[in-house]
Amino acid sequence: MDKPFFEYLLRLGDTTLILSQRLSEWCGHGPALEEDLALTNTALDLLGQARMWLTLAGEIEGAGRDEDALAYLRHAHEFRNLILVERPNGHYGDTLARQFFFDVWHYFLLQRLTQSTDERVAAIAEKSLKEVTYHVRRSSDLVVRLGDGSETSHAKMQEAIDDAWRYTGELFVDDDVDHDMVERGISCELGTLRGPWLAHVREVLAEATLTMPAEDDAGHPAYQGGRQGRHTEALSYVLAEMQSLPRAHPGAVW
Repeated sequence: MDKPFFEYLLRLGDTTLILSQRLSEWCGHGPALEEDLALTNTALDLLGQARMWLTLAGEIEGAGRDEDALAYLRHAHEFRNLILVERPNGHYGDTLARQFFFDVWHYFLLQRLTQSTDERVAAIAEKSLKEVTYHVRRSSDLVVRLGDGSETSHAKMQEAIDDAWRYTGELFVDDDVDHDMVERGISCELGTLRGPWLAHVREVLAEATLTMPAEDDAGHPAYQGGRQGRHTEALSYVLAEMQSLPRAHPGAVW
């Protein structure tokens, strides 16, 4: 098994899977019908991307585990998602801040992955990029609308931005797995995404009349480690709900 490649694919698949699950929790509870549908569609896009990444991960592992086994039959410490995406939804501003920061990073990452030396990775990235381009436009627009809206929406959006910001440092931290992927041309250095990410975030927050947090506020190790299997207790609650049916009825099919 190509373990570094397998680990890297889990990071991509787990991150999109967990964020999809988080967004699906809003289904039927959105602040407006249009938003309810938009969030559900975003969740479905991310779920489709997770399926592709985890299917490829299963093939690379070569142990007979498919996308379902990887999604439903692993424990929290075996997941490799970013801590940012496992954070509880909170109020709508909290969900939106999390989505905005992730969408911008995801967009620039997928852009780079379309140039991957691995044709399978490049193909998944190219297909996903079309969806994520819309995700970025939508979340950026909503941050502006709420930030530059009422006094209440502005205050809540600023608080949400400040809270989610702490977890963005992990987006740009490279480790041995990343270095291996870079050497083989499969992926890129995450640190190189920070410049364009900051530029886009700064532009949107300025238009939204929101204050951009200090860059140093996002670098504390306490808010990192998800890609290495170190998570907050929030992930266990997500998995308990997501995995309850397959674990209660192992091997069941429709």
